Amino acid sequence: MVFVLFNWLYVFATTFLCGYAFAKFVERIFSYQLKNIIELLFYGLVIVTVYAQCFSLFHGVGAVANIVLILACVVIFVRWKKEITSVIYKKWQKSPVIYKIATVILILLWCYCTSRGYIHYDSDLYHAQSIRWIEEYGVVKGLGNIHVRFAYNSSFFALSALYSVKFLAGQSLHTVNGFIALLLSIETLAVFDRRRFVRTNAVRLSDFARIGALYYLTLIYRDIVSPASDYCVMCVVFYLFIRWLSYLEEGEKDTTPYGLLCVMGVYSVTLKLTAGVILLLLIKPAYALLKEKRYKDIMCYLVLGIVVIAPWLMRTAMISGYLLYPFPILDVLNVDWKIDAAAAALDAAEIKTWGRGLNNAALVGLSVKEWLPQWFQNTLPTLGKLFILADAVCIVIIVVFAIKWIVCAIQKKATPDMAERLLVLFAVAASYLFWQLSAPLLRYGYAYVLLLIVLTAGLLYQCVRGKGVLIWCVAIILTLAKTVSLCGYIAGEADKPYYVSQQDYGTYDLDSFLVEGIPFYYPKTGDQTGYECFPAIPRKIAIKLRGTQIKDGFYTMEK
Repeated sequence: MVFVLFNWLYVFATTFLCGYAFAKFVERIFSYQLKNIIELLFYGLVIVTVYAQCFSLFHGVGAVANIVLILACVVIFVRWKKEITSVIYKKWQKSPVIYKIATVILILLWCYCTSRGYIHYDSDLYHAQSIRWIEEYGVVKGLGNIHVRFAYNSSFFALSALYSVKFLAGQSLHTVNGFIALLLSIETLAVFDRRRFVRTNAVRLSDFARIGALYYLTLIYRDIVSPASDYCVMCVVFYLFIRWLSYLEEGEKDTTPYGLLCVMGVYSVTLKLTAGVILLLLIKPAYALLKEKRYKDIMCYLVLGIVVIAPWLMRTAMISGYLLYPFPILDVLNVDWKIDAAAAALDAAEIKTWGRGLNNAALVGLSVKEWLPQWFQNTLPTLGKLFILADAVCIVIIVVFAIKWIVCAIQKKATPDMAERLLVLFAVAASYLFWQLSAPLLRYGYAYVLLLIVLTAGLLYQCVRGKGVLIWCVAIILTLAKTVSLCGYIAGEADKPYYVSQQDYGTYDLDSFLVEGIPFYYPKTGDQTGYECFPAIPRKIAIKLRGTQIKDGFYTMEK
């Protein structure tokens, strides 16, 4: 826990300072002030992730990358020292005592959960090795040829490599998921502020989204120790919708915060490609900017989006030979390290069939009516089945609301407020349907599943003019109900020796073979390799180097 806490202090300092510098950039370019500290931290995470990916294009992401980052942060702090200290001090000073206590409790709770727990199967299969490749070499051409899962290239792995600080901790720390979960949990604290509901009795969709996020966080505290991109992207998606709805409900008319959140949406795509559907939210700021002919601002947002996605695309191209992997249909690069198209297609089929509970790539061609009943019956827990049934009902309700809005628009009675709320629901529903019809493994899309339910429920509750205090009651009841299982988990893990260091990756019985004098490791049984032995792959295969060293990359065996 001690290592996790100190690591988080470093993550907080660097992301906040980068986020603050970004806020000054936004103020200068768009004449808009970003004031929310949690929002600054999320934008800081975006900046640091882009930095880590850019650095990986030229060098391993280790001590040197951190020294450069620290120097940049020192410059930022010196430049705006008084403003930065004032912002933090005033935020803490103005916060109610109960908020301060809750924040400290959340820090300790997530620190405990991040120090130990269930290391996800995929983490020892390829997450750990992916992070170590970035630590050691940055990016290696054709890396996907020795293990196709290395080609998945989530930007989260670059971020994890930057903050793993192995050179200081003596082990590769994996604390970033816990830090992001902590930020999201602090964001949910607003729903416990009873004064907001008593004073105005307002029903806010953002509070319904916070309820969904709160429930999601109670599902992942056992697993947050793993450096899996699924948890990170789901937390980012939850935060993005909460912030978006908060701006709408605060009556924010400036397009800047919405445009910046769309840039964060681009960032979510680099975490996991399937998050791209939420970019439907772009319709709102794009329409406003085009209507006002603010072409300069449009160009600025486009540049920001390109800056966020370009290093991720470059890394994907270097690792796999494709701009987007595993989508061999987008084969536009002519490079010698390209993963064989048949292998890429097979990998894409395996992702879909695994998510559908079929576990056989040959069944990828089954129609929805053939695989959906089996998936629903065999892969979902009881509560998951209820969620999916509820989502089906929500889709129908949203369609009804959309038809009603179209009729009102024709009669010129439609309000912009209703259109904006429907856009949010439409983006969530489209994201859900994309997940449902592609690779519907529950952990791949929990945010879409829950957001669709809670936001539709919130819209209905607004229609019946419900009382806002009921949302506060739901939050309290949910928290009390989940506290029982959480306390049981804490007690069950109390004997684990992770109060100083963090639980490390798993260790496995590995064998090795030489490739031009370079040892490669593989498991004697199973397919997990962990982190310690490097480079390691799930099984012994023929490997062909592009040069004389690992950093030169790998050919597909067809070469």
